[in-house]
Amino acid sequence: MEKKSDNRNGNKKRYGKLDGIRGIALLNMIAYHMTWDLVYIYQVDWGWYRSQGAYLWQQGICWTFIFLSGFCWSLGHHALKRGITVFLGGAVITLATLAVMPVNRVVFGVLTLTGSCMLLMCLLDRWFRKLPASVGLAASVLLFGLTRNVNEGFLGFEKWKLCRLPSGLYRNIATAFLGFPQEGFYSTDYFSLVPWMFLFMAGYFLFRLVNGKKVMAFLEDGFLRPIEWLGRHSFGIYMVHQPVIYAVLEVLFWGKEL
Repeated sequence: MEKKSDNRNGNKKRYGKLDGIRGIALLNMIAYHMTWDLVYIYQVDWGWYRSQGAYLWQQGICWTFIFLSGFCWSLGHHALKRGITVFLGGAVITLATLAVMPVNRVVFGVLTLTGSCMLLMCLLDRWFRKLPASVGLAASVLLFGLTRNVNEGFLGFEKWKLCRLPSGLYRNIATAFLGFPQEGFYSTDYFSLVPWMFLFMAGYFLFRLVNGKKVMAFLEDGFLRPIEWLGRHSFGIYMVHQPVIYAVLEVLFWGKEL
């Protein structure tokens, strides 16, 4: 029988290495977003930012956050409350960007995605637990790879395009949330349920596969306390990091204009 996590048994155990990984991803995200602002808002000429290397940097950050969110879902208390909080955080960001900077609006960003995944997992967990974790993990990885390109109208992964999907799937804002954006849809941070829910699920099933094994004990000990602190407070930092970046850049560029 699968051993339940310590957190769900009432003990508030922290896994320092998980916090550290999240903290490193958070620092990379802040650096990436600051670079985006410099290139696209302040018109800094840096061609590398549009290169394959920058794309891989961005993908590594979002893959880490989404996969880790799925892995950690079973570790926390109050899953429904956490899901609602994160989803509403995404809604606040959407409304703020539509009001203040509609050209750079965020619609269905990463917080909306992770909040949605957390809420859906509250419904799916009881059925997913009936699946062998190894089967669930393999199926999730396969589905993520198969559907990675649905936003562009294809099944397939990155440059590998298996087949074109029916154009009738790409209808409106609701289908955009699912993964099938209508013509003209635009968001500077777009993470739809398909394919990213499958990456979240891969993290969820990997946790079930390793829960109760030595790897979880290995993850308990941290490696850099300040980074782990950032990881433990990643949601709050995410909510305020862009206004702080804007304020810093405005001061820097205002000083150059004087």
